Amino acid sequence: MPNPGSIAGPVASLINEFSKLPTVGPKTAARLVFYLLNRPRSEAQALAEAILAVKDRVRLCSICFSITEEDPCPLCTDERRDRSLLCVVAEAKDIYSLERTSAYKGRYHVLGGLISPMDGIGPGQLRVKQLIDRVGSERPQEIVIATNPNAEGEATALYLSRLLVPLGVTVTRLAYGLPIGGDLDYADEVTLAKALEGRRTL
Repeated sequence: MPNPGSIAGPVASLINEFSKLPTVGPKTAARLVFYLLNRPRSEAQALAEAILAVKDRVRLCSICFSITEEDPCPLCTDERRDRSLLCVVAEAKDIYSLERTSAYKGRYHVLGGLISPMDGIGPGQLRVKQLIDRVGSERPQEIVIATNPNAEGEATALYLSRLLVPLGVTVTRLAYGLPIGGDLDYADEVTLAKALEGRRTL
């Protein structure tokens, strides 16, 4: 990696900005910048305008708290979505992952994070109250908790379950275990244990 002082100021500045992005280190940032240098100005202009449009026009949906250009968002206003299902996710990006499967047809609720005492994040910092209010007003039959299978995701799922079950709603959790096409030889003990716990009748 060249010394930042040995390259043009705007190049060093853009490398520095790209380096601030998640999973982008200095080498990847430099590759991106030098790639852009070799592209037509119109492509750089389109990228800059797309970034500004995201900041200027995208906001949170007032119902599900996903990102949207219109409020309420298209997922909340789509009458074809199953109102009896409400899927709770940590972040808006999780909705994107679930929607790519085309397997879920219900509605969503974005918490805005996960319970993490180590990071000072408790239920009060999340959209838990809004979730309880939605359950009361929308009356879904099932709440699908789709948080990550890590300590924070499990703690959040358990906390939500304790709040939601007394409201008379069915609370389910995404199953996890062995990936399709995976080998038992390569699965770790925790994954195998979870796969055994989540077994179902054939």
